[in-house]
Amino acid sequence: MSSANFEPRIVGFLCRWCSYTGADLAGTSRIKYPPNVLPIRVMCSGRVDPTFVLKALSEGADGVLIAGCHPGDCHYTSGNYRALGRYALLKKLLDQLGIENDRVRLEWVSASEGDRWAQVVKDMSEKVRKLGPLGWKALSEKTVQEEARVAQG
Repeated sequence: MSSANFEPRIVGFLCRWCSYTGADLAGTSRIKYPPNVLPIRVMCSGRVDPTFVLKALSEGADGVLIAGCHPGDCHYTSGNYRALGRYALLKKLLDQLGIENDRVRLEWVSASEGDRWAQVVKDMSEKVRKLGPLGWKALSEKTVQEEARVAQG
């Protein structure tokens, strides 16, 4: 696939209470936005473990969007604050791995912000499109093949 035809695959971990409902509102309101995000509903953004993000990237995602309730609106009181703390640590880890910061994003989207959801998806899709494919999955498959070849002698 040439870079001109590249369409990013973005995995979205969406809080069940706010962000998922905001994305649903965007759909039912027929607000147009790119179809690049594969939504995964989670009970709270605070439940998104950094290993979920790394797994998504290693399985072929070009970007990951974590979306939760606005600070102070979390149905579990402090889940979004935990997500914010983990996000800061995750960004440092991604820097160590050489992954661009724009590939992973944390956003607050409430259930009544269908327009905001559409804008976040448009913005992230465009940024990841400019970065190009991540290619982690191909790299890991190549490494496994090389290790098997070396092991066989």
